[in-house]
Amino acid sequence: MSLTFDDGLNPDTQSQAQEWNQRIIAGLKDADVTAMVFPSLARMGSERGMGLIMDWAKAGHAVGNHTATHRSLASADLTLDEFIADVRIADAALNHFPTWIPMLRFPYLKEGNTPEKRDGMRVWMKANGYRPAPVSMDASDWYYNQIYSAHSKAGSHEKAARVRAAYVEHLLDRASYYDGLAKQVLGRSPSHVMLLHTNEINAATLPELVAAFRKRGWTFVSPATAFNDPVYASQPSTLPAGESIIWARAKASGIAGLRYPAEDSVYEEPKLRAVGLLP
Repeated sequence: MSLTFDDGLNPDTQSQAQEWNQRIIAGLKDADVTAMVFPSLARMGSERGMGLIMDWAKAGHAVGNHTATHRSLASADLTLDEFIADVRIADAALNHFPTWIPMLRFPYLKEGNTPEKRDGMRVWMKANGYRPAPVSMDASDWYYNQIYSAHSKAGSHEKAARVRAAYVEHLLDRASYYDGLAKQVLGRSPSHVMLLHTNEINAATLPELVAAFRKRGWTFVSPATAFNDPVYASQPSTLPAGESIIWARAKASGIAGLRYPAEDSVYEEPKLRAVGLLP
């Protein structure tokens, strides 16, 4: 499996942005894991945020495109032309990085709510030398990050530690689920791509989550290697388009019982409430 990180950090609004950024990068180095980051300009703030992305590039991690304003292509309020303009703006701002790769990670993993948007974006990417950057393993790290940050700010260190442990179990569970779904749909385990974010909980937890995955028998490859798996070049005909590429393939195959959206706080909140971990 490979690790990919969305968004970037904003030193203008997040006082610990540089610290978290460096902890993630250091954690990857110590674990000998090469990742890929997909920055969104709206999530990075000023040039200082751009400097944090340069730190990823200097550490050898590839840089892709997560749009300028992080708007969902599944929104009825966003046109295809507006979305393409968003991608172009981010491209112009990011393509100077030494490890830049023209790959697009759709915000919220949403690839269009109409055939025109879905297919129009696929045509545009092919014409402009872009590859999609789907994930096979989706998760709710953003939600666990909210809960973890709330406990950290409140000084509830015991609960914060328990959230970290629950978070690692969440990722292991989601990895097992999507690998099982892949075997059901594809008849094999692909080189997986996991969706994570540049956030506080990953800065705090990365060494233990990598160790936990290795203990379960997982090995790590670079996203460049994982994205060569043919599953990431497939174009499922689902609408709304998007989610995990494995989920989308399962949906297109008519497999029943799939949640939508596939990953969301609505599924995780009851679990954390049951063990007394909601702030």
